[in-house]
Amino acid sequence: MGNLIPAFLKPESASVQAAKVDMIFTGLTLISAGIVALVIGLVVTFAIRFRRGSRANRGELPSLVSSEFEIGWTAATLFVFLFIFWWATSIEIGAYSAPKDAMEVHVVAKQWMWKTQSASGAREINELHVPVGAPVRLILTSQDVIHSFYIPAFRLKRDALPYQQTETWFQATKTGSFHLLCTEFCGTDHSRMLGRVIVMEPQDYARWLSAQPERDGLAELGERLFTARGCSGCHDAGSKVHAPSLAGIWGQAVPLEGNRTATVDEAYLRDSILQPKRDVVVGYEPIMPSYEGLLTDGEIQSLVAYIRLGTDKLDLIQSLSLEPSQNICAPGQSSASPRSPAMVPGAPAQTPRP
Repeated sequence: MGNLIPAFLKPESASVQAAKVDMIFTGLTLISAGIVALVIGLVVTFAIRFRRGSRANRGELPSLVSSEFEIGWTAATLFVFLFIFWWATSIEIGAYSAPKDAMEVHVVAKQWMWKTQSASGAREINELHVPVGAPVRLILTSQDVIHSFYIPAFRLKRDALPYQQTETWFQATKTGSFHLLCTEFCGTDHSRMLGRVIVMEPQDYARWLSAQPERDGLAELGERLFTARGCSGCHDAGSKVHAPSLAGIWGQAVPLEGNRTATVDEAYLRDSILQPKRDVVVGYEPIMPSYEGLLTDGEIQSLVAYIRLGTDKLDLIQSLSLEPSQNICAPGQSSASPRSPAMVPGAPAQTPRP
């Protein structure tokens, strides 16, 4: 259906999502064209038939035009609306659910450039190299103001927000170089905030990746930051400070003050680092200092990647080093359960309540 619209009326289509969006656009165009044709046809017909001086019957309405008829066409219109709503919503929701095997890329926007880094450690400015046919999960944030990450050929647009993380994903279907734009006015050089996404064959991408300078991945950088910024002084198994363990924390549901719960994901970890007193874990005092202004967005992404990807490593370290007498869990929790929901990064230096 997406091919019914002439190519010169739309951008090039180069992703799985683009084909779906084009189908919706084409469907809406056809439905709208049909409605416009019907309305114009009726207007012209009635204008001619009931023109001044015509012998058309201007008496009572025919029996066809009844309350049942009005209910029928109103119900049909509602059905079409609900169908379009379901169709568009299902595709929009799918834009937030990346496949589990998707390649992860962190994107930091700033005036006026795009900085990207893949989990393998490859870093780029205003460019993003990806293999064709592979799903790519984007985790976006902004270092200053609101930006909007837009790839017209992929029909992909997602805001990059300061102090928050947003996500989206795409799967390119053809190789080539595609425009990357910012579509949220962000200052003087907004119009120059341009980049490109370069889609390559898998073997070409592998060669390009191997030719990049040797760099640590996000998790490795996060591991060094974890020690350099003093996180390990409170969260390591051997720490004298009774702080929550981070072992096995990813994806766990944790209890918060106020009879609330939260799932540990990128957004939760980021908030715990920047606003630790907002979501306080049950059983711990809100004494962790905020790291807002002390860590860059890239450093926060590295720490999150370390906690997420290094969770198995943390499990192993703590299972080997934690003495039976040590208890860094919340009251009532056993230190033998490293995946306890109470072990969260809400406060690196928390003290259990008496």
